[in-house]
Amino acid sequence: MNKPLRRVAIFCGLLILALLLRDNWVQFVRADELTSHPKNTRVRIERYANERGNIIVDGKPITGSVDSKDEYYKYKRTYTDGPMWAPVTGYASQAYDANQIEKIEDGILTGNDDRLFFDRTLSMFTGEKKRGGDVVTTLNGAAQKAAFEGLGDNTGAVVAIEPSTGKILALASTPSYDPASFAGYSKKDEKAWVALENDKSKPKQNRAIREIYPPGSVFKVVTAAAALENGKVTDINAATETPEGWKIPLSTVPMKNHSGGCANASLNEALRVSCNSVFAKLGDDVGRDKMVEMAEKFGFNAEQFTPVRSAASVYDKKADRGGNALSSIGQFNTATTPLQMAMVTAAIANDGKLMKPYMVDKLVAPNLDVIKQNDPEEMSRPVSPENAQKLQQMMENVVSKGTGGNADLNMDGVKVGGKTGTAQHGEKNAKRPYAWFISYAKTDQGSPVAVAVIVEDSEGTNREDISGGGLAAPIAKDVMKAVLKSRG
Repeated sequence: MNKPLRRVAIFCGLLILALLLRDNWVQFVRADELTSHPKNTRVRIERYANERGNIIVDGKPITGSVDSKDEYYKYKRTYTDGPMWAPVTGYASQAYDANQIEKIEDGILTGNDDRLFFDRTLSMFTGEKKRGGDVVTTLNGAAQKAAFEGLGDNTGAVVAIEPSTGKILALASTPSYDPASFAGYSKKDEKAWVALENDKSKPKQNRAIREIYPPGSVFKVVTAAAALENGKVTDINAATETPEGWKIPLSTVPMKNHSGGCANASLNEALRVSCNSVFAKLGDDVGRDKMVEMAEKFGFNAEQFTPVRSAASVYDKKADRGGNALSSIGQFNTATTPLQMAMVTAAIANDGKLMKPYMVDKLVAPNLDVIKQNDPEEMSRPVSPENAQKLQQMMENVVSKGTGGNADLNMDGVKVGGKTGTAQHGEKNAKRPYAWFISYAKTDQGSPVAVAVIVEDSEGTNREDISGGGLAAPIAKDVMKAVLKSRG
């Protein structure tokens, strides 16, 4: 073979080798990535080729599938009370992919999950139509309805948790949207999607788990926990050495209280009337590092997965003394999701044990076999049982004698603990404040529910009338009542 032919042969050989390498790379290395790529229309066609399984609440489906009479997408997703359940289900759209449970558990819902191989194989022999499995949630329908209706036209969110297990009982966010409005791929669906994308009120934003807010005074229960755990306070009814004009470290500015009786107030009394000076000083006494440690034991500075990802709440690890003092009363850089504050409340109600929050109870095959059962999992123990009970005593005092009276259930054998909060925000605190309320209900058998409520914006309410006790506490009360009634 002469030299030019040899060069051509070598070049052709290299091209063939490159083609083989590329082919193997695509088929084996990138196969999963390409299969699940959102721009791969085959994925969406396959997703709607058969009836999807359902998302279940209280034993009943809150989703469905209908024949869309389309050449490519045979079935279209439907939703029962779509706006109420959207923060839980997410959406499954022929044109705009899917999110939240609809996306995370897509393999089960479509029937394509490897764990459903036997069902798919059996249907080939029996001639039955392929169908997806079901996702059974931990949600409580009555609690969700109370949360959603309680928020009404306000902007805000509610999270309710069963403290002993970590099961999420309610997850509401307003304003919301109807996932059915863009479940197809018609012009009408496109118009609905574009309207939602351009809506300044962000109805698609899951405020319960994806929005972080300044917590204001509800964070004081974390500071109280840190003070107790680090021995800065042992007797919650003993006077603290806190002057009325206590000054923020590295500043000449005295801490401002919004109620009287804060000078040397006990921890119990300081929580009842929400003394800024007492808790800012306690945060300074505990110190930044120990405050960070306590916040992180409750779940701050880390994302949570329910299995839907929740944004990480923040307690500043690098704040100076002044910043830490302000952080200790829920100001400065402190920011939290409603889920996080429900976790804090649940841990206190559960005698100091924080359970990992979750909202998928089990995955079920079309033949009703349980594919996966999620069991309660302990996440941490932020406070001792003794100190948790002291915190409970303080929070119950807030409801029985303080600013949380609107959450009192007035039910025999039921104690309610809570904490109000009004968080200022915006440049020079110019924007309407956020109204917070955290609470739990407790019986002789333990605490069945802990709740966090935030009202981000309340239409028709004067700025001076915005308060956690006035706006958020009644919503928490209705959610707790719904859970108690559903338990009989």
